[in-house]
Amino acid sequence: MSAALSRRRAAVVAALVCLALGLALAFVLSRSAPVPWINAALLVVPATLVYAIGTGFSTFYLCRAYPLNGRHPVAILGVMLVAALFAGLLWATLLQFMNSLSLLPEVPWLGVPLGQGSLLLFFGLGVLLYCLAGAVHYLLLEFVRARMAEQRGLEARLMAQQAQLRMLRTQIDPHFLFNSLNSISALTSINPAGARTMTVELASFFRQSLSLEAHKHITVVQELVLIRHFLAIEQVRFGERLRVAFAIDEAALACLLPPMLIQPLVENAVKHGICGLTDGGVIEVDVQRVGSLLRIRVGNPVEQEALSPRGNGVGLDNVRQRLLGAYGHEASVHWARQGDGFEVNIAMPAQTGSTEEE
Repeated sequence: MSAALSRRRAAVVAALVCLALGLALAFVLSRSAPVPWINAALLVVPATLVYAIGTGFSTFYLCRAYPLNGRHPVAILGVMLVAALFAGLLWATLLQFMNSLSLLPEVPWLGVPLGQGSLLLFFGLGVLLYCLAGAVHYLLLEFVRARMAEQRGLEARLMAQQAQLRMLRTQIDPHFLFNSLNSISALTSINPAGARTMTVELASFFRQSLSLEAHKHITVVQELVLIRHFLAIEQVRFGERLRVAFAIDEAALACLLPPMLIQPLVENAVKHGICGLTDGGVIEVDVQRVGSLLRIRVGNPVEQEALSPRGNGVGLDNVRQRLLGAYGHEASVHWARQGDGFEVNIAMPAQTGSTEEE
């Protein structure tokens, strides 16, 4: 509907331009002949409309047959000049023919005395107008070509971005599965019941994560379900050494975020924080909505002697790349060690709505 409306508007604008041009040329003819303005208008305006239609079709096909990036400039200039001369001659002939028909009824308000000077004037104007129409067509073609190239570039970047996000997301499950299987293996000899419990929780975790795999974004509530499944798995391993303090803003529960964005941060807090502490500690998970931003903080205690609480895993780098791919520079992630604790802070747009399917 909008495309058809745009075409109609373009046709109306073109007709108005041709009408204005015809009236201007009629004024020029009435002054140069001299003849009554109404006589000149009744002759020149219809001829101008006919010439504009013919010129439009001619330049449309000519510019496509001789594209700027596909033909030699000399060839384009030569063909355009020949076509313009031929079009100018046709317009002068058309004016003379229409004027002859106008003189047949022998009424005072039809026909004008067309001399050689007037015909040469319209011949020159016809050549000039044809060249101008060709230039406009070339500009429009180049504009369309540039827009299409830009659109193809955007589509290519979007496809590359989506491919990168899929790759990053596929890194999460094997990474977490590897760590969980190691934990189960360690428990089989010292706590078989705990190993069975962890296996059941692991199955529940992956069942939940697979149900969300078809979505680009999930709600904070859904992400917290995954995190609680993960913590239930690790609780079997660490017992009372692992404690978690949640501070979740009610307004943030409906906000959207990429699946398993917070879970790797909690996993890092367990692996590089609680795991190295004899007495364990408290992992803090804060999710707050502040205006148009969603702020996420995950903090955990670390050993005072630990040089690199971040470790060498994929967690933090993965989160940074996923945020960059999904939100660009609208999102940020920062992490730092502060005293005997380690903290990760995420700021991202607070978006709500239904989850998006890929």
